[in-house]
Amino acid sequence: VTSSESAFAFDAAGHVVGIEPEAQTESHRLIEHLMIAANEAVAALLEDRKLPALYRIHERPAPERVEHLMDQLVSLDVPTPPVPESMTPQQAGELVGDISRRVDEHVRRTGRGRMALTSLVLRSLKQARYQPENVGHAGLRSARYCHFTSPIRRYPDLICHRALLAAIGAGEDAPPSAPMCSLGEWCSKRERDAMVIERTADDVARCFMLERELFTQRASRSGAGEKGRSAERTGEIIGLIGAGAFVTFGQGHEGLLPVRRLRGDWWELNELGTMLVGARSGRALKLGDPVIVQVERVDAPRGRVDLSPVEL
Repeated sequence: VTSSESAFAFDAAGHVVGIEPEAQTESHRLIEHLMIAANEAVAALLEDRKLPALYRIHERPAPERVEHLMDQLVSLDVPTPPVPESMTPQQAGELVGDISRRVDEHVRRTGRGRMALTSLVLRSLKQARYQPENVGHAGLRSARYCHFTSPIRRYPDLICHRALLAAIGAGEDAPPSAPMCSLGEWCSKRERDAMVIERTADDVARCFMLERELFTQRASRSGAGEKGRSAERTGEIIGLIGAGAFVTFGQGHEGLLPVRRLRGDWWELNELGTMLVGARSGRALKLGDPVIVQVERVDAPRGRVDLSPVEL
């Protein structure tokens, strides 16, 4: 399962003028493989020398989480592999790999659902974190892994640098072992906080870009003597909550389609969180479904977009 990130373009005044998904090239993949190899080599040396360090660990998924994922995918008519009667964590990890391949095949065949289904698979996994005891990295299928080299320098990287210098006799004392547990917890929490900030910043940037697009469109329509609401936009449901559906549309934009704007029925989220179901009609709005929406309101400083339905 892979996910893409957006790259924002800014003008000289600091305004967002473009959004494009970052394409991964062959050179990117080569560098990633080299970085993983370096991280594994350093982790192996530090563990062999029994030096204090912070390992990047990723535990196998819990069997019950994988069973829940299977139920979610079945509700969306996504093909799934057979499930063992008594699933072990190792079998759960192997099953997620098989599920990921089937999800990718389903998306390629149907042409939709990439973001929503990828999100379901990722949420079934445990979060990677830092700790001084090595238990391996299930996501990379690596027995020993640490963060030693990367485009950024995190504190866990620096700890591994100090430990490596001590291991090769380069004049650096090994980091003390006593605070490693608390450091691992602290660094893991800071990482999660940074991810929230990054997502929020991306949402704000997208909103400013959307406001720019809407202004340009309205100016064009006004110049042509046209009036009315904002242009219709084709989108896809990528997330669901009781209050409505999250929809991606246009050039990487996202917004909330509130259930209060879905007239003529009472919509409720099913137990699996994969569809909104109309209580009277029995109609369902599922993850991955195409929709046509209009932008009602953009709150750029808060990174929020409200949508209204045109065609569901």
